[in-house]
Amino acid sequence: MSDLDLDDLRNELADFAQPEKKVQRSAKEERVIAGFEEIQRFVDQNGRAPLHGEDRDIFERLYAVRLDRLRGLSEYHELLMPLDHQSLLTAAEPTPSAPVENMDDDELLAELDGAAGSSDITQLRHVRSATEKRAAEEIANRERCEDFDRFKPLFDAVQADLDAGTRTTRPFVKDSGFLKADIGEGQFFILGGQIVYVAHVGEPIKAPNGETDARLRVIYSNGTESDLLLRSLQRALYKDEAGRRITEPTAGPLFASENDEEDLASGTIYVLRSKSDDPRIAQHRNVLHKIGVTGGKVDKRIANAELDPTFLMADVEVVATYELFNINRARLEKLIHRLFGRARLNIEIQDRFGHHVSPREWFLVPLFVIDEAVEKIKDGSITQFSYDPDAAKLVG
Repeated sequence: MSDLDLDDLRNELADFAQPEKKVQRSAKEERVIAGFEEIQRFVDQNGRAPLHGEDRDIFERLYAVRLDRLRGLSEYHELLMPLDHQSLLTAAEPTPSAPVENMDDDELLAELDGAAGSSDITQLRHVRSATEKRAAEEIANRERCEDFDRFKPLFDAVQADLDAGTRTTRPFVKDSGFLKADIGEGQFFILGGQIVYVAHVGEPIKAPNGETDARLRVIYSNGTESDLLLRSLQRALYKDEAGRRITEPTAGPLFASENDEEDLASGTIYVLRSKSDDPRIAQHRNVLHKIGVTGGKVDKRIANAELDPTFLMADVEVVATYELFNINRARLEKLIHRLFGRARLNIEIQDRFGHHVSPREWFLVPLFVIDEAVEKIKDGSITQFSYDPDAAKLVG
C-alpha cells in the first residue's frame, strides 16, 4: 500500500474517531482527589498505609483520619476507585489507637482543604489529640463568614508578619491557676491549627458562677466564624497544647529587667572589660568592650577567660548585662556587631599553643553608647542609626 493510500485511510478513520471526553469535576471532587493523592504519596514513600497514634508524625495522623473518612463515605468510591492502584479503599483498616469522631461531608472537606500541604502551624489542620478534642467542645458551632473578604487581608498581613518575624507567638498559659482574661477585640490567636481573630467583644455579662463573661464574634482563617463566649475561648486555648497568642508587631520587650511570665527567655547580652596588661589593650581599657550574646550563664561563659584568645588571653569583668526575651540571639548579635563594625578592635593575639588569633567581638565604644543602642533596639528605632567612631556617638 502506498503512502498516499495510508494517508487516505487515516483521514477516513479520523471521521469515525470519537472525541476524547474531558472529565469535568467539581471543586469538591478535586479537593477529595487531592487529599487522596496525599495519602497515596505517603504509602509510596513508607510502604504502608498511615496509622493513628499520638506517637505518629502529625502528617501521618492526618492522612490516617482522611483515609478512614474516605473509606466510610461510599459516595466518593466511584470517584476514587479508578485512582486507587494501592487498594487503599478496600484494604483492611488499621485499628485506631483512639476513637475516631464522626465527620460529615463538610468536615471532611475542611480536612482535605489545602491538601497540597503546608508545614506552617498557622495553616495546618491536623489530627486532634484527646486534649484538642476536649478543647473543641468549648467552641460554639461555626458557620460560614459571609463577609470574610473584609477580614482576609488581616489574616494575610498577620501571616506576613509572622513570616518576617515582626510578630511572634507565645503559649497561652494560666495565671496562678486562673485563666487569663486579657482577650480583647482585635487580637489574634492560634487554635486548632487555625489563626483566630477576635472581631468583636460584646457587652459584659454575668456567668452562672459569678464571673464576668462576654459574647464574642470570632473569625477563623478558614473563612468560618462563631459567637462563642470569651471564657470558652480561653478554656479552648488553654486546653489546646498548640494554642498560641500572636503578639502585636511591637508587643513585648526585647530586653527587660522584669519579664512577663509569657515571654520566652532567650538569653543575655553581656558587655565585658578586659583586665589585660597588654599595652595595646590597657591604653583603651575604659572604652574597649567585648559585646556578646549567650543563652547560658554569663559567669560560665567567661570562665577561664585567661586561656581563651576570644577574651584576649586575660581575665575580664562584667560591666553590663541585658536580659533578652522573644528574640533570635544570633540575629541580634550580628545586628550589634554590624552597628559597631567601624569601631572593631583590630588586634592579633597569640593563644597558648602559639597560634595567632584575631578576636572579632571587641569594640572601641563607650559604655553609655552601648546603653543607648540597647534602648534603640528596644523601641525598634535602631535601624535609623549608625555609629560614628570619631564622634563616639550614634547618629541618625
